Amino acid sequence: MRSVRYRSGTRARVDNIMTTTVIRAGNIWDGVAEAPLGPREILIEKGMVTGIGTSIRAPAGAEKIDLQDRMVMPGLIDCHVHITLRPEMVGTFWSHSGGYKALLGARALRDHLMNGFTTVRDCGDMDLHGYTVRDVKRAVEQGLITGSRLINSGHMLSARSGHMDATSVLSPDCKGWQNNLADGPLEIQSVVREEIKWGAEWIKFAASGGFASPADDPVDVGYSREEMESLVATATQYHRPVSAHLHGDDAVRMAVLAGVRSVEHGAMASKKTFQLIEEKGVFLIPTQYAGVRSARFADSEEFWESIGNNPYEKMKMRMYKDVLLENARNLAASRVKIAFGTDLGILPYSVNGALEFGEMVTNGISPLRALRAATSVAADMLMRPELGTLAQGNAADIIAVPGNPFEDITVMEKVNFVMKAGTVYKSG
Repeated sequence: MRSVRYRSGTRARVDNIMTTTVIRAGNIWDGVAEAPLGPREILIEKGMVTGIGTSIRAPAGAEKIDLQDRMVMPGLIDCHVHITLRPEMVGTFWSHSGGYKALLGARALRDHLMNGFTTVRDCGDMDLHGYTVRDVKRAVEQGLITGSRLINSGHMLSARSGHMDATSVLSPDCKGWQNNLADGPLEIQSVVREEIKWGAEWIKFAASGGFASPADDPVDVGYSREEMESLVATATQYHRPVSAHLHGDDAVRMAVLAGVRSVEHGAMASKKTFQLIEEKGVFLIPTQYAGVRSARFADSEEFWESIGNNPYEKMKMRMYKDVLLENARNLAASRVKIAFGTDLGILPYSVNGALEFGEMVTNGISPLRALRAATSVAADMLMRPELGTLAQGNAADIIAVPGNPFEDITVMEKVNFVMKAGTVYKSG
């Protein structure tokens, strides 16, 4: 075997995915097992894992990557990001063009990849006139930019006056228009179909109010039961799963009963509602670094200055902080299927999304459950079985960290090797 040569820093490997590669890992975790599995060798051909064992008979000329001093794991999956949003631009954000937001998205995907997230799902295109996330996704797939694999949820559908009605920041004299606003079953059906036409792989809607928005409350219910059922039924006809932005308990129950596949946040769901989520097999993405941590530091002015100082979010977090902290304890005690999400975009992109792991563990979720949330459980939720686990036949999305996250979850913030689909993008 010959050793791989890399370009400097975080650039991609000189050769392409046609190269046959063997990774020698000092320890691996496959995304499923209850504990690390010990030393292994991984054979990679044409961007896929084709063998894993204690010793691999590699083809002549195969390249060797020595990771015997690290823990090797599947590439991470962040199921909830906003690549075209930035909180530090809260005062001017809606004045920026779709082209500028595409540049923000390109930079975000590079940051995600370098932090070990080989796949991310965007949960709301913030170009509310165009379809910027779709274009950024194409740019990654065509090799025009370097970044994480991107799953596109289109825009977050919203009722007028609801969570994603940005016209509330305009003068009443301005007749603002957004492509994501819909009221009533018929208009909702039309907008869902329009989102699918323009590339949405998931349909997302605002089933409740939110914290960061100016004109609604987290306990508000965004749509009626009839409207939610119409939305889900239309998406299902086109084989699209549905996710819902949710905080208040009433809205969570309504959306789960309407048939959503994932609950985003669920920050005020009751114990009884957690039981319903579990019974229905619905996934929950708690985004705790953005939510529970904000509740914990809600009274700190210094904290709000550090994350963008959104006045609406600060006011509502202070109002509901006790409910959010109780909800986090109840979630940890439940058996709900947790998938990993950070809500980056609501948080600044200076934040490493892997901080979510530490927050989850702080709130009582075990390291194993947190790690599965970002690997095998996330892949299950996304219905992408080729992702999220180290297994023969899966995509060669592989990362390494300098320690054992089952003993110290903070090592997830120190990813120092990243491979996506057989190509190395970071090695240090």
